[in-house]
Amino acid sequence: MPIDAAKALAAEPRTGEISWNSKDVQLYHLGIGAGLPATDPDELRYTLESRLHVLPSFATVAGSGSPGVISGLSMPGVEVDLARVLHGGQSIVLHRPIPATGTATATNRIAAVYDKGKAAVLVLRTEVADTDGPLWTNDSQIFIKGEGGWGGDRGPSARLDPPAGAPDRTVERSVREDQALLYRLSGDWNPLHADPEFAKVAGFERPILHGLCTYGMTLKAVVDTLLGGDVTRVRSYVTRFAGVVYPGETLRIRMWPGEGSVRVAVSAVERDDAPVLADTVVEHT
Repeated sequence: MPIDAAKALAAEPRTGEISWNSKDVQLYHLGIGAGLPATDPDELRYTLESRLHVLPSFATVAGSGSPGVISGLSMPGVEVDLARVLHGGQSIVLHRPIPATGTATATNRIAAVYDKGKAAVLVLRTEVADTDGPLWTNDSQIFIKGEGGWGGDRGPSARLDPPAGAPDRTVERSVREDQALLYRLSGDWNPLHADPEFAKVAGFERPILHGLCTYGMTLKAVVDTLLGGDVTRVRSYVTRFAGVVYPGETLRIRMWPGEGSVRVAVSAVERDDAPVLADTVVEHT
């Protein structure tokens, strides 16, 4: 079996130094659609170095790109075909605001391995700290088709009860045709998002947008719509990837604000509101 759960969980964490600068932050922000209109003061907070603040979802690419999604697949006990891999979910806990320029230590490990029957799920955890203490913790849930069925722990359910009533706010965000090509420059080089032939082998009609790009676009919409553009108010952000997005489509982002949190659901407008992100919660001050 390509996944040896016991070996994967027992493996020593991998620790290394990561660093980023304002150019990395700006590129990430452009990759999730910031900068339109280009002279809008609210957008300049994401694109102009003299005003720059960091959207917390930047943590998913800081230092070297995808948060262990690709590198985690080379951990001890894990040997899988990349064409069988999908990003199932993502969570971030912010311990303090992310600086526009930084150097930190990232510790990566496989925190859990779940047997879902027809698939396996790996939980890849990245904990990042600098000399002033913890910065953030990322958990990536990686869904590997055809690798379950060994009788292991099924793990907890990520499903939440649907939000009650109609959303308080609904916004739409366009995904550019070239958005996946731009976003991948932040470090997630999976050919699924650029190579039509690879996408067909993986079962898609054409390259799909990175789930983490949709994740970033959604958080930006919540921050800009409900948090006054203040990225420092975000405390945590969790989602389950419920479906794909194709470049050129439109995201419909529905929001249900509550006390200290926002429930969110995202769908693809052109495909009859096909679900894209589900069980999504932004916690904030």
